[in-house]
Amino acid sequence: MNLADIIRPEHAIIGVSGATKWRALRSLAEKAGKAFDIEEKIILQALESRENLGSTGIGNGIAVPHAVIAGMTSPRGLLVRFAQPLDFEAIDDVQTDIAFVLLFGESNRGAYLNVLAAIARRLQSDGVLMSMRKAKNVDEFYSSFIGDSRP
Repeated sequence: MNLADIIRPEHAIIGVSGATKWRALRSLAEKAGKAFDIEEKIILQALESRENLGSTGIGNGIAVPHAVIAGMTSPRGLLVRFAQPLDFEAIDDVQTDIAFVLLFGESNRGAYLNVLAAIARRLQSDGVLMSMRKAKNVDEFYSSFIGDSRP
């Protein structure tokens, strides 16, 4: 699985604000709507519905808000670093500073677990998460995560 096919350079964002996870989800839905030409309201409702099932904060300062969006033909994602860490109600109670927003169509719903596994493997690589947190600009941030998996 090539993460660069799902999260493209233009979909990496740093400095996103959100005082709460719900406000952050609103901001993420807005950015995803613009990036993928989907109505923000549809994305927000899907992300909020998923978050109401249980936090997508997976720990170590990482959240993976995700949802199925009708009409999407391939998985797409945003890579985000928040301006300030926020409480995403993660399983380890660590404030979240990095999020991967993943959107899938009904036909590729099963791909979510493969993408999540690929993200987890990448984050376990030496120094990746630290480099992402120290990145001075969006290009460094994206490159720190994607590494050698660019096409």
